[in-house]
Amino acid sequence: MNNIMKIDGQQAVIAYDPEIELFRGEFIGLNGGADFYAPDVAGLQREGSISLAVFLRTCKERGIEPFKSFSGKFVLRVDPAVHEAAALAAAADGKSLNQWASDVLKISLEAADNSYASPRAKLA
Repeated sequence: MNNIMKIDGQQAVIAYDPEIELFRGEFIGLNGGADFYAPDVAGLQREGSISLAVFLRTCKERGIEPFKSFSGKFVLRVDPAVHEAAALAAAADGKSLNQWASDVLKISLEAADNSYASPRAKLA
């Protein structure tokens, strides 16, 4: 099971690794890897903060943008029946498939209380 944890304003996916009996965190939305390990939540907060600070400092020293950029475009592969149903739903709503899918994604994210929203951008 994966969970999202915010550390210093940045989101990290947390998972338990039974082989080493530690929780592992990995920051998402970064241009490189920044992970950390700890046995408990307090340790995850501490180690995550250290890992993120080192990553951001290294990026600054090297003149690298630390965060991934997103173009707003991605390819989505779905079952043909899902594609057809989505196209019909979009047409029924008087929308393009692209606009309909974008709206459905926004609704889904809002239903998740924006827990996946970027700390740098708000959902439109």
